[in-house]
Amino acid sequence: MTAPAPPTPAPSTPSAPSAPSAGSGAGRVAGGWAGRARAAAVRPWLLLAPALLVLAVLLLWPLVRVGLFSLQDYGLREITTGEPNWIGLENYREILTTPELWTVVLPNTVGFAVLSVVGTVAFGTAVAVLLASLGTFWRTVTSSAIMAAWAMPAVTGTYVWVWIFDADRGVFNDVLMNLGLLDDPTNWFTNRWTFYAIVLLNVIHHGFPFVAVTVLAGLLGVPKEMLEAAEMDGAGSFRRFFSIVVPQLRQVFAVVIILSTIWDFKVFAQVYLMPGGAGSNRSVLNLGVWSYVESFGQNRYGFGSAIAVLLTVLLLVVTAVYVRTVLAEEER
Repeated sequence: MTAPAPPTPAPSTPSAPSAPSAGSGAGRVAGGWAGRARAAAVRPWLLLAPALLVLAVLLLWPLVRVGLFSLQDYGLREITTGEPNWIGLENYREILTTPELWTVVLPNTVGFAVLSVVGTVAFGTAVAVLLASLGTFWRTVTSSAIMAAWAMPAVTGTYVWVWIFDADRGVFNDVLMNLGLLDDPTNWFTNRWTFYAIVLLNVIHHGFPFVAVTVLAGLLGVPKEMLEAAEMDGAGSFRRFFSIVVPQLRQVFAVVIILSTIWDFKVFAQVYLMPGGAGSNRSVLNLGVWSYVESFGQNRYGFGSAIAVLLTVLLLVVTAVYVRTVLAEEER
């Protein structure tokens, strides 16, 4: 009896390769785009990192140190021993309760800053309009000449104005006496108002070239067709300037006003180098000079640091309010 033959296995059909799912491919593409986007977003910060690190060391850390000093009774003993003497907000309380702050220092700082910003921007804009009306050759010559005033150091310019108004050898007194308007030489630096009038002339003279050149760049970009159309419609020069030019240069004016505000609020050399401005005449102190006098004249470095912090906060508040006002006008 023979055994049955084993069954013949059925031929196996090769299985088709599985097709890749659409979702996984799309996911890889999306992941690649996301990675490139992250790399593109990080790359600028990597390039800026060295400069930001230098700025943090040179600017941010000194600000932090000034803030820490303002919370201490920091003087010569603390410098010698290196031991901090924390007193909290006592320096700020003393500053805010000092009558000299409200009657002398703050009015001098804020009032002078307002007048100097208005004067610098107004005079610089007038010079820019004059430069825009000149030909290319004379515009270049005049611009180079006025930039010499801006390139002059503040110390040099201040001593020139001190010489002009000097009580004994000043040109201003000589002219007034020769005209018969003055009998005897006058010391213009002892009076609070005449003192800051001289400082105002000094600051405007030193600051107007920057405003003039900046506004001039904006004026040259105003479309001439708009001005010609307004002139044909009968608009005068003042109407064309305030209705067409000023709205076109709003961003330019925002920049020059913000920078002028920062510079004029913290003006130091133009006040300190004037006769009596170093602290001997207390009626002409501003925040910058008051901070220096208290720090290095009285060895109250903590008190002087607190004044510097208040000046920085005041600058930030004024700048923030102005920027917010400009942005609100643009949104309208």
